Amino acid sequence: MTDFERALVNAFNEFFEDEEINGIAHRKKQHRFSSQLCDVLVDSEHDMFYLAIENKSVKTSSTNKLYFSQHFSESKGGHQVARISDFLDRSGRTGFLAVEFKRGVGRPRKAYMVPWEEVRERYENGEPGLHLDEIKDYPEILRDSQSYSVAEMCQNLSI
Repeated sequence: MTDFERALVNAFNEFFEDEEINGIAHRKKQHRFSSQLCDVLVDSEHDMFYLAIENKSVKTSSTNKLYFSQHFSESKGGHQVARISDFLDRSGRTGFLAVEFKRGVGRPRKAYMVPWEEVRERYENGEPGLHLDEIKDYPEILRDSQSYSVAEMCQNLSI
């Protein structure tokens, strides 16, 4: 589990505990050389918290775009965007792409939640990816010095 995945799981679970909402965010254990459908699953009796979240981290000094060919995997089962889209269709979950911007030494990381439908539409329309400036238009996952918080985003129903 990456630090960003762990931080997002912790952020959702802290939100559920603080707001006394029945829900849990978790990451299925990944075995070596096996793939998983999404990085983070969120389960709750509340439909708005029945989620599947794919996480990506990008160095903003290295790229200005999150590319489908570079940042997503391809396997016998097809492209990662198509596999996740199929999982969302079959499971009834709402999907998101959580993108963390690593902005270099001395600059805090930032993260954003992109609705999966936007990712899917861009991929199916043959676009090469999502520009980082476009990603900034989506809800930000707020961060203090060490951890992320989804409280404001959830309370504003931005997800």
